[in-house]
Amino acid sequence: MKTAEIKRRFLAHFEANGHAVVPSAPLPAIDDPNLLFINAGMVQFVPYFLGQRTPPYQRATSVQKCIRTPDIDEVGKTSRHGTFFQMNGNFSFGDYFKEGAIPLAWDLSTKPVEQGGFGMDPERIWVTVYLDDDEAADIWRRTGVPAARIVRRGNKDNFWSMGIPGPAGPCSELYYDRGPAYGPDGGPEVDEDRFLEFWNLVFMQYEITNVQSKEVFDIVGDLPKKNIDTGMGLERIASILQGVDNLYEIDEVRPILDRAAELTGKRYGAGSGQAASESHPDDVRLRVIADHVRTALMLIGDGVTPSNEGRGYVLRRIMRRAIRSVRLLGWQDRALPELLPVARDCMAPSYPELAADFERISSYAYAEEDAFLSTLRAGTTILDTAIAQTRSAGGGKLSGDQAFQLHDTYGFPIDLTLEIAAEQGLSVDQDGFRRLMSEQRARAKADAQARKTGHVDMSAYRGVLDSGGPVEFTGYAEVSRESRVRALLGAGGAALPAAGEGDVVELVLDSTPFYAEGGGQQPDTGLLTVGAGRVEIFDVQQPVPGLIVHRARVVSGELRAGESGYAEIDIPRRRAISRSHTATHLVHQTMRNFLGESATQAGSLNAPGRLRFDFNTPGAVAPSVLHDIEQQVNEVLLRDLEVNAFITSQEEARRLGAMALFGEKYGDEVRVVEVGDYARELCGGTHVTRSGQLGVVKILSESSIGSGVRRVEALVGIDAFNFLAREHLLVARLAELYRVPADQVADRVQQTVTQLRDAEKELEKLRAQLVLGGAAAIAGQARDVRGVAYVGTEAPEGAAGNDVRTLAQEIRGKIDPARPAVVAVTARANGKAALVVAVNAAGKSRGVSAADLVKGALHGRGGGNADLAQGGGLPAAEAANLLVAVEKAIAETA
Repeated sequence: MKTAEIKRRFLAHFEANGHAVVPSAPLPAIDDPNLLFINAGMVQFVPYFLGQRTPPYQRATSVQKCIRTPDIDEVGKTSRHGTFFQMNGNFSFGDYFKEGAIPLAWDLSTKPVEQGGFGMDPERIWVTVYLDDDEAADIWRRTGVPAARIVRRGNKDNFWSMGIPGPAGPCSELYYDRGPAYGPDGGPEVDEDRFLEFWNLVFMQYEITNVQSKEVFDIVGDLPKKNIDTGMGLERIASILQGVDNLYEIDEVRPILDRAAELTGKRYGAGSGQAASESHPDDVRLRVIADHVRTALMLIGDGVTPSNEGRGYVLRRIMRRAIRSVRLLGWQDRALPELLPVARDCMAPSYPELAADFERISSYAYAEEDAFLSTLRAGTTILDTAIAQTRSAGGGKLSGDQAFQLHDTYGFPIDLTLEIAAEQGLSVDQDGFRRLMSEQRARAKADAQARKTGHVDMSAYRGVLDSGGPVEFTGYAEVSRESRVRALLGAGGAALPAAGEGDVVELVLDSTPFYAEGGGQQPDTGLLTVGAGRVEIFDVQQPVPGLIVHRARVVSGELRAGESGYAEIDIPRRRAISRSHTATHLVHQTMRNFLGESATQAGSLNAPGRLRFDFNTPGAVAPSVLHDIEQQVNEVLLRDLEVNAFITSQEEARRLGAMALFGEKYGDEVRVVEVGDYARELCGGTHVTRSGQLGVVKILSESSIGSGVRRVEALVGIDAFNFLAREHLLVARLAELYRVPADQVADRVQQTVTQLRDAEKELEKLRAQLVLGGAAAIAGQARDVRGVAYVGTEAPEGAAGNDVRTLAQEIRGKIDPARPAVVAVTARANGKAALVVAVNAAGKSRGVSAADLVKGALHGRGGGNADLAQGGGLPAAEAANLLVAVEKAIAETA
């Protein structure tokens, strides 16, 4: 049975049993800051399980795309580890519990194929239950599973959580006995390769606040016992129903693996589900390729693009592991054009959008491979140098600093550094590397958290939300309102009864007209008046879904929790931001008109009077095209189209052609913003009422911000008008100075710049001649230092670095080659002193090294070799002392 058919049957079974079919959320659509990607089918339903939102249905079913990367290094080594997988799930929100979930799972598993089931032999199914879950065990016995095939297991195996605070509960898992060819008898406690888990029923009875491990956690209370999450791994059930050994042989993966084996000329030994032997690394690498190429396809398909941070970094790492594995197997050409289309053909039956959007997906994938191949060439050269330096110093280990620099600066994977170093007989300071990586991540995480939450504990926000429910946002219809101060939070999230003049606090209102930062739109600012107290609102965030938090400073008087006040936003700021947001929609649509549907939004900033729009495209946008885009946007403004916002269903929004942003998670009801018949997009932001209110849009620049991602910056409204007015005055002044018409100014400026550059080149030549002209005379002033001819001199003020090096070499060349010689030249520039040392062959024979002399004079700084070395960084006043230090070192060495 094909994987797509398994998926279809699963959804049909639960839809027939009263479940609403819910589409898979995009992989990066996560509200939880602890997760980069959706890693389980229930993640998009967490707010329903916790009671933060009211579910629109009591029963739901979905096939959710998931990514898990904690065990990425194990991929390929076993038959079960992978990064991308699909979770078939059915969910109950206050409806049925164990007595409903268990029969539903059993029925689909064992029902004959011709009746829409999976047709599994009921005599080969084993189940596990939590240690003290007598209720689940009794239901299984009544369903028809004998007690001998019901196994009780502990926290590690049969208690489920997300690995972070949230809903949790005991599990009941279904296993299929694949027969004695796969291992010994005795059930899943004995062998989980023969007895393969394919379904996990999670009974959401508890909420936990602290997860230390799979076996240690803190339960804070019971959830309603009719909350349930059950799911099967689609790949696991596919391997059973297709009669294959492991997930690498199912129909969605095996063709990719076969193509990789064909390219590299390697043989894939399928074998059983046992761990891959270390003596067969080719098998492991082929599996890595198949898994990672499929994962990359799905991630790019959901809008993730390669980058050096966050989700983009995970994608980049996965792609580079696949590319490197192909090269290690002997294929030296571009690999992804050979493999990605195969992955597309495997997955398109379940996700037809992958085929429709393959041009965009492949453009990013192929560009990333090209960039990585360049990285490999540059990084390998740098790594070879580091290895040579380590060996020459008598060391056996590359430092963590070197490994981190290769990774951080050049994008060179640590695992590749480890492998190449090992081939050269060296180890790597992995602890030092991990420490530097941890420090970098900690800094980035702390910075991001501080910007959004001011270091407040997230549990404090959840407590406020639980006690008072979601905050109503009224800012679409009004700019001020009376509202009660529900909560005050101080440092660390501590609840405050009151705040006085000068205090900075966070406050939550029952309802608010203040827009919380989101969707690229900056937050509102304004005032809250409470009696005689005045409070300045300077930031608004939504740290957890449904909770709007105002960061504020008490300007005068006192603010107390529970009091009512009058909240009013800064209206001119809101209007300016709204103009920018509407302009962003128009720029987005116009980009797609000119560059194609693949030019999707990758980020934005909507600020007063200005916007920043990031979009996906493989290359730079030509200036002429950018001009046409700007012109078309302004033509839309002249049409003065009505801007309308309305709430509708996701299905209706898609039918209307409304654009959705990659990576965003939308509910069943969505807000659509349309600008006449020109642009239609899902959006929660604020906007103008007519396009003519924008006045004018002026695109300032277009640039690259990463592989396949470009950025335009623009001004809107009066800010754009002021910019154009300043430009007009500047052009008029230049036209006056050059005495030419305004349309000839650019040509005259270009002519002037060319002349200046030519003059600068001539000056460079003259300076070089001046510096080098006295080389022979300077060489004639060499002094004998213990048998070594030593010349110490300072280059003329302003001499370029290349000229200083050339001068040292020229002087060295003027000294009798039979005589050991050292030439030291210092230079002063930008308040710093630089030193260049040159040693001839006879000097090296005396044991004198230019590199040692430079490092000795500069206290360890500088670099080079025994012939020529240089360094700098000391104050300019130290230039003369450097020459003395070199002479002293020669006297001690020669």
